[in-house]
Amino acid sequence: MPSSSLDVRELPLFPLPEVVLFPGRPLPLHIFEPRYRMMINTVLETDRRFGVLMFDPQKGSPVRVGCCAEVLQVQRLPDDRMDILTLGQQRFRLLDYVREKPFRVGLVEWIEDEPTTSDLQGLVRQVSTLLEDVVRLSGKLMERDTELPDQLPTTPTELSYWIAGHFHGAPQEQQALLEMLSTESRLQREEEILESTRKHLAARTALKDLFTEIS
Repeated sequence: MPSSSLDVRELPLFPLPEVVLFPGRPLPLHIFEPRYRMMINTVLETDRRFGVLMFDPQKGSPVRVGCCAEVLQVQRLPDDRMDILTLGQQRFRLLDYVREKPFRVGLVEWIEDEPTTSDLQGLVRQVSTLLEDVVRLSGKLMERDTELPDQLPTTPTELSYWIAGHFHGAPQEQQALLEMLSTESRLQREEEILESTRKHLAARTALKDLFTEIS
């Protein structure tokens, strides 16, 4: 389906190695390169938004699907450096580059998950249970209390983004989840990942308990 002009806009772009931003997730950044200091100063004068794209080292270029970040806080440091706190907003697809200097600007279209008529609450409950088990087993292995936040996102789409944003150390998997246009498919993939992780952690925990008993 072709995009309307309302869905397309120019957006300053910030490629980051192995960083995938999701809607609703915070992203703190330390801005030190001159071109990106210029970019942030520019977006602060407009709508405070820029696009985050994962830089793919295998391809030597940024990916084509990213997430818009809104600057919430700015702390200016010596030498014009700054620490900023951003929050993920809409996802987008890069259509073309408008210019490369002094910083990259792209023509992007906003993307959203396709509407679904399926009842996803059963899937949400299953994924939430797996998540709780993974957090509990991780805490047991590390011998420290680990708990989920008191209030997890309640809608299936927001929960799928929250979980994907916590798959640290797996940027390629995160990118695949970001590019999915089905909430159901994203949750199903997260269910597979969490189930595999739970089995792995359970085996390690059982082994640790066995050695504890022996010693």
